[in-house]
Amino acid sequence: MKKTLKNILLGFALVAVLGALALVLRARMGCSPAGDGAETTPRPAPTAESAPTPVPTPTPDPEYFTISAVGDCTLASSQNFLESPYGYKARMNGDYAYPFSNTVQYFAEDDFTLANLECTLSDKKLSSMEQFYFLSPTEWAEILVQGGVDFVNTANNHMMDFGQKGAEHTYAALKEHGVAYGVEGETSTFITETGLKIGVYCDYNKYYPDVGKSAAAVASLKKQGAEYIICAFHWGEKELKYRPNEEQVELARACIDAGANLVYGSHAHCLQPIEEYKEGIILYGMGNWSFGGHTAPTDPDTAIVQISVKRDIDGSISNEGYTIIPCCVSSDLESAAVHRDNYNDYRPTPYAEGSEEYERALSKITGTYQGPDGSADYSDWWASWS
Repeated sequence: MKKTLKNILLGFALVAVLGALALVLRARMGCSPAGDGAETTPRPAPTAESAPTPVPTPTPDPEYFTISAVGDCTLASSQNFLESPYGYKARMNGDYAYPFSNTVQYFAEDDFTLANLECTLSDKKLSSMEQFYFLSPTEWAEILVQGGVDFVNTANNHMMDFGQKGAEHTYAALKEHGVAYGVEGETSTFITETGLKIGVYCDYNKYYPDVGKSAAAVASLKKQGAEYIICAFHWGEKELKYRPNEEQVELARACIDAGANLVYGSHAHCLQPIEEYKEGIILYGMGNWSFGGHTAPTDPDTAIVQISVKRDIDGSISNEGYTIIPCCVSSDLESAAVHRDNYNDYRPTPYAEGSEEYERALSKITGTYQGPDGSADYSDWWASWS
């Protein structure tokens, strides 16, 4: 009995020891019996990934282009002055950059330069029945290239001085030298290096302008995808008139009404007013530029007009204003009184801003000039050199 009791007591002791060991092991392992109130080591909560910051879509800016316009480029002397020391050939002396050397900076930085070409380019010995005719070697098209001219109007009375053959030679020379051109009664398109698609309609309307024909040409250019449309007219029945006639005004405004952005005029050999009509700009007459047609022009004043064109973010096109740079047709003519001793050197040159000459030229293109019209009677001039 004692042995049995002893065994029982030993059993209880063993159980107690084992229980104590179990509690120690639980404490060391950080565990506690459920419900004993002991704290457990918390697990870190998962971190939510932050959303990426949205990148704003850039708002496109409007684009701006500059279109420059100048007057008549007659890159030759008349038949009586071909070899004269005062003629175009002698003055240029083989330097094709010379005629535009005082103004090329304006055209090198623009997007499109427009001029009126009034001479024939041909290497053939062609004959003409005209009183005044102007013939240059085809290589002289390089003058336009060196001067920064992109496009010339050939729809004028001197393009046919040597008939259709002379005109075809001229077109070929211009094409070879990379100068775009417009032909009488036709439309053409030109894409600038900066991506503006320009449409040009050229016509020679001396007496009876055809409004319907011109409006149809504008519509055609729209269908061809032209963004900016120019109508270039050689017009007006008399030279050296400082204001356009009623027919010119009617035709110009009709072109703007039809959707043209710019009307460019030539033939008067003098500056005529600029008009802002609705959303368009009308240059009634840009006068002479590098003009070999006269060794001592009656009117020395000319100008560069530079038009700022805006392409908005919706693709719409608009004129945003213009700048006038009054110039002299020559760097060798000193004032309004052009004497026989002051010979044309065919190199247009800006007038000094604020000078009497500057203000006079500016008044002609702004329409405030009060002087009388000039005379286009060349009989005395012709006789004096014959």
